[in-house]
Amino acid sequence: MTQKVIIVGGVAGGATAAARLRRISEEVEVVLVERGEHISFANCGLPYYIGETIKERSKLLVQTVKGMSDRFNIDIRNLSEVLSIDPLNKKLTIKNLQTDEVYEESYDKLLLSPGARPIVPPIQGLNGNHTLFTLRNIPDTDKIKNFVDSQNPKKAVVIGGGFIGIEMAENLVDRGIDVTIIEMGNQIMAPLDIEMASILHTHLLEKGVKLILENGVQSFADQGKKVILADGTEIETDMTILSIGVTPENELAKTAGLELGVRGGIVVNDWLQTSNEDIYAVGDAVEVVDYISGTKTMIPLAGPANRQGRMAANNMMGNREKYQGTLGTSIAKVFDLTVAATGNNEKTLKRLSLSYEVVHIHPSSHAGYYPGAAPIALKIIFDKETGKIFGAQAVGADGVDKRMDVIATAIKGGLTVEDLTNLELSYAPPYSSAKDPVNIAGYVASNIMEGKLEMIQWHEVDEMVAGGGVLIDVREPMEREFGYIKGSFNIPLNDLRNRLAELPKEQTIYVSCQVGLRGYLASRILKNNGYQVKNVDGGWKTYSSVFGTNINKNVETGSNDLGGTIVENTKEIKVDTVVDLTGLTCPMPIINLKKGMDSLDSGQVIELHVTDRGALNDLPAWSKNAGHTLLKTEQYENIIKFWIAKN
Repeated sequence: MTQKVIIVGGVAGGATAAARLRRISEEVEVVLVERGEHISFANCGLPYYIGETIKERSKLLVQTVKGMSDRFNIDIRNLSEVLSIDPLNKKLTIKNLQTDEVYEESYDKLLLSPGARPIVPPIQGLNGNHTLFTLRNIPDTDKIKNFVDSQNPKKAVVIGGGFIGIEMAENLVDRGIDVTIIEMGNQIMAPLDIEMASILHTHLLEKGVKLILENGVQSFADQGKKVILADGTEIETDMTILSIGVTPENELAKTAGLELGVRGGIVVNDWLQTSNEDIYAVGDAVEVVDYISGTKTMIPLAGPANRQGRMAANNMMGNREKYQGTLGTSIAKVFDLTVAATGNNEKTLKRLSLSYEVVHIHPSSHAGYYPGAAPIALKIIFDKETGKIFGAQAVGADGVDKRMDVIATAIKGGLTVEDLTNLELSYAPPYSSAKDPVNIAGYVASNIMEGKLEMIQWHEVDEMVAGGGVLIDVREPMEREFGYIKGSFNIPLNDLRNRLAELPKEQTIYVSCQVGLRGYLASRILKNNGYQVKNVDGGWKTYSSVFGTNINKNVETGSNDLGGTIVENTKEIKVDTVVDLTGLTCPMPIINLKKGMDSLDSGQVIELHVTDRGALNDLPAWSKNAGHTLLKTEQYENIIKFWIAKN
């Protein structure tokens, strides 16, 4: 007897399952019912079509109805909605949305892949807002793009700082629109912890995006042209993108009496069966197991949905293939930066009351002497006792994706942080360094496990200093002109052995540098001389990412935009010396800057080439404080160029 499988919903999970069923068997009858016009499209590409990075709309369509029907011999019924499920009699009630015909269809196995829909809260004035958009499918995309193309909006508000919200902000800026992001939380990008998200906050401001945190939308006025926030702030806008998250499409499952989880996700077992053994469910609508903690969660990502679709098809055809849970590995482009995460963040681990350690490092994406090397901020979270990797996060202009993929693979393979030190990863100067950033993270974490290194985290530093702790900054004096932790005092690393007498042996000595490496070297000197030592993890770079690089510097600052303090200069600038700081690790960028400035006479111009925007993040403020004039900046790919006239 031929088995009949009906799949409700296409895109990632449903379309994958349909194709897999046909590859397994030519006999199985497969019916795919999709409410929309399109059965398989590139959800993740939608913002980039609006921003015109992707030029052709047709490229978003992964598979057409005719193409899939012909290739896989599948009965595809798009523009058809399943109204109800009768699990007892194994029947569906379906409505043809073009003809309004309602009919019944029987099944042997049923797969639910309805996805999720954008959350639209009951905001006052919502119904009268004629320029409010959500983004989930092709029709949504067409509406937004048609509006931008025809109405030429000057200002846009994006409500919500998640992946879609940030990608939409970037693509609207690419269309020449002034964008304001409103986020109710204290950071964007929830998979990140705040010190990593703060790097993105700074970058968004550099790109001219206005960022409003810890403030929600109270109401809309003037047909959506005014957004009124919880604190009374009014923002004028020509369009609004609502992107505060998604909720599972669970109505069919609910009315069919299938079990739902606390967040509304469809409950499935290890084989992706619902509470009815003949009904399977996959994708954004299902509740999954967090691979790290084993707790129930909702993680709407395309990769897991595809994997679940394939697995559900296998199991419907007689296999017993177990879904191992979702790790939540994700990545996004934020203007010139890439941000990626895998596993659990600190917020999650705290909520679960799990003990963990954290390491922050700031290595280069590849060998510094090869052009284009850019710093990566890499965070790894692990169990100090076992070395188990709980999660990782990274932000950088280059090389972030492959490091996160290596760590995600390590987690799935059950590797520890110590195992990371033994990974033999591909190396040539254009691609990496002999010690890859993943290896380095493993070395630092292993030092902590072995007791060779003790850390204090960025958020513990101020309280420690206020309590009378001794904090030494082992950077070069000029580096402190670009920022330092209040209450620290300066002993450069190379002077430390000769100045040990200045440090009390009865107290723990806390050590800070730019990124952590010189701090570690200093801690070894101090430990070997009988001192108790703790390092500031990630150094000034991690600390300042949250507290702002203009903190504690006694300098006036201009706009966060790199152009904010630049003199208008339309003439060709006569350059007296060029200093290439690209790919250099601390302290060399600042030391070479000092040498370059010292070689100039008053009025002469230095041209700087920089890849580490963090090391010289406050160059405009530093220039002003020193009396120099910043004439111009330019950015080309990863390289930022500054032109400064000496005072």
